[in-house]
Amino acid sequence: MTGQRRLIARVLSDAHDHPDVEEVYRRAVMLEPRISLATVYRTVRLLEEANILERHEFRDGRARYEAAGGEHHDHLIDIDSGEVVEFHNEEIEKIQTEIAEELGYRLVDHRLALYGVRLKSGKRRND
Repeated sequence: MTGQRRLIARVLSDAHDHPDVEEVYRRAVMLEPRISLATVYRTVRLLEEANILERHEFRDGRARYEAAGGEHHDHLIDIDSGEVVEFHNEEIEKIQTEIAEELGYRLVDHRLALYGVRLKSGKRRND
């Protein structure tokens, strides 16, 4: 792995959001000005093919990424700001398994993405 690829991998592993390639590039250039956008695209694709990165399409016209293999979670996307909120809910997990079983399936994987707008009185999770 080249130094530039290692840098891109570090930028992605340090991300606490779900950056797209352009954002990964902006962050990487701040650390290494000679890095090219093409290098970032190639590296992200390689990391995705190696199942190191997970690709998400959140209806905003761009692929966004997060490290693969972490704890299972679902996503709530604020359609006004684009913010992605991660959450885990055992009740939802149980219902999804029950639905699959009722339909004659054993659930082996799933993704759940909720889309919403913040309520005027809505509190953020960290407030």
